[in-house]
Amino acid sequence: MLFIDYSSAFKTIIPLTLVSKIKSLGLDNSLCNWILSFLTNRTQVVRMGGMTSTPLTISTGAPQGCVLSSLLYNIYTHDCIASSSQTSIIKFADDTVVVGLISNNNEQAYLKQVKNITQWCQLNNLALLNVTKTKEMVVDYQKLQGNYTPLYISEQPVERVESFKYLGVHVTNDFTWTVNIQSIIKKFRQRLYFLRLLRKFRVLTPILKAFYFSAVESILTGSITTWYGSSTVRDCSALQRVVHSAERCIRAPLPALKEIYKRRVKSRARKIIIDYTHPNNGLFKKLMSGRRLRCHKAKTERLRKSFFPQAIRFMNST
Repeated sequence: MLFIDYSSAFKTIIPLTLVSKIKSLGLDNSLCNWILSFLTNRTQVVRMGGMTSTPLTISTGAPQGCVLSSLLYNIYTHDCIASSSQTSIIKFADDTVVVGLISNNNEQAYLKQVKNITQWCQLNNLALLNVTKTKEMVVDYQKLQGNYTPLYISEQPVERVESFKYLGVHVTNDFTWTVNIQSIIKKFRQRLYFLRLLRKFRVLTPILKAFYFSAVESILTGSITTWYGSSTVRDCSALQRVVHSAERCIRAPLPALKEIYKRRVKSRARKIIIDYTHPNNGLFKKLMSGRRLRCHKAKTERLRKSFFPQAIRFMNST
């Protein structure tokens, strides 16, 4: 897995290149002209105290903080796709991950994909690929792990790490979630301090619960459908203990994390089932009776506790 880091990705968008890609998707010319007008001939100034700099005209990039910028960036990078069935590219705005399947020590497809995405960046003005912040992580469950070729991008070595924080979740090379849970507990205790301050000021219980659900529970349940099912009993108990500490502070019962996990897994599974365009919709197939979903065989405990087998079991139990 290669976690790619771009330097100022939104600022490198070329409006004319973006508009040509939008036209290739079949969008209306009037919309293309509106986007081109939006991205070009923008002015900016720097103000400090009572002094204002001379206006500077900008005709590249997308405005930072604009809701439309992420969508435009996704369109700009839509043609950056995997070149082999053994590789895939996961994109969330400018957070990009290259995933390659290496079998029998054959790394050619993965190395070729990295080379292709580097060339794509240069052709599309995304040459500001930050190699120093780009990280590689090898996931290998074999007892005798292979010797993998060190990766170089633009003749610079890419650091190989055992864990990486992607979209707020700490992913490790053995896909255990202890590191992620320890980080969650640390953040939780920081927010719990403010909850105790509110209690010290004799804030009413309904307000304390509202603060907990909005500012504290969101830390515990972020991407919970991804990591909770595969977490160890010890880590789950540690999480539940911090919830009990919040209960003692609020002096009111709070939802258990296990129940939150089950509810969110079911909710996410229902959305996938009704969305026929979802790439994983085919994993939820009903039996001949039409009442229950077909369970998939799992040879490992890691797969059995992952999202889709868990979701099918929860849906069948209701």
